[in-house]
Amino acid sequence: MRIAIFTDTYYPDINGVARTLKRLTDFLESQNITFKLFVPAPSTKELDSGHIHRSKSLSFFMYPECRLALPNLYQMKSELKNFSPDLIHVATPFNIGLCGVYFSKSLNIPLVGSYHTNFDHYLQYYNLPFLSKLHWNYMHWFYQTCRKIFVPSPTTFQLLKQHKFTNLELWPRGVDCQLFHPYYDKRPIKNRYCLPDSYVLTYAGRLAPEKDLHTLFAAAKSIPSDINQHIHWLIIGDGPLRQELETQAPENMTFTGYLDGKHLAEAYAASDLFVFPSSSETFGNVVLESLASGTPVIGAKAGGVQNIIKTGVNGLLCKPGNANEFSEAILQLLTNGKLRQQMGRSGRNYAQTQSWDRIFKNLICQYTDVIQECELQKYA
Repeated sequence: MRIAIFTDTYYPDINGVARTLKRLTDFLESQNITFKLFVPAPSTKELDSGHIHRSKSLSFFMYPECRLALPNLYQMKSELKNFSPDLIHVATPFNIGLCGVYFSKSLNIPLVGSYHTNFDHYLQYYNLPFLSKLHWNYMHWFYQTCRKIFVPSPTTFQLLKQHKFTNLELWPRGVDCQLFHPYYDKRPIKNRYCLPDSYVLTYAGRLAPEKDLHTLFAAAKSIPSDINQHIHWLIIGDGPLRQELETQAPENMTFTGYLDGKHLAEAYAASDLFVFPSSSETFGNVVLESLASGTPVIGAKAGGVQNIIKTGVNGLLCKPGNANEFSEAILQLLTNGKLRQQMGRSGRNYAQTQSWDRIFKNLICQYTDVIQECELQKYA
């Protein structure tokens, strides 16, 4: 099997799509499955193997961390033909993804796609809701020749089904339970950020409008002072709202910037609660990482997050944008240590069932089905 993956974001970008695709290519490599990546060149020079073709790129104005590719179609086509893939997988609907769709058609290579980001939901946060119809028309056009469209959660599956997409397949996300676990020593995190001996509440993710961080801040500020004086917040991540949020932040909030690997895992494990108000997630990788770390999650009852959190079992779900519900949920769990610990154990147990290997093996079976179906059609 030879797989060509076209994506507008990949390692070292810091986002859910890039991390998922890096996991996928690591798995392909471990299984001796041949693959070729077509991605934008990052802002910093990366040492690449022969698996990667990088196109020149510019910083994208709405997402400076992401790159807008300027692909050389002639070079890309030559490299793709030399590679001779059995299948093309497009992961993003932008410049590189468009190249994948084009080459699938022009070279008669079977095409599959994955849907990672609910851009329609983002439009309202950037005052562009009038573009919704145009967005869905474009998405239909982009994915129309895909033999399968992989979606990360049942909620996203139903959303696309409502918009008349077909050939949908569930491709959920897993978690590394050897990296993310509850057994880290809490002292390094507390010493690194000079945390007082108090409850640690954490958010991790992009600091951007679509993450609904104003709800989190409103909830944090509405907690009664007698409880609030025993709380410290860790805000993990970066993005266009960081400067504004730091200006508005109360004294009991620390902004850490991006964390990954062991540093991120230690932060989850040192936390008493993980609070995630975003209602725009197609899955919610950080939610699953927190559960793997034994930390209950308070999240929005929307998007893919509601498929991970079982309210009353491993966390609580709140009405999106309702700061009062979030602050009440925080108080409920902070004042009930036994319930919080029980939820932490349930979250860890659930996360241990979400194996990356099992998920990727199922994806490879889906790839195989598409390739075999196309071979049969050739000889029919």
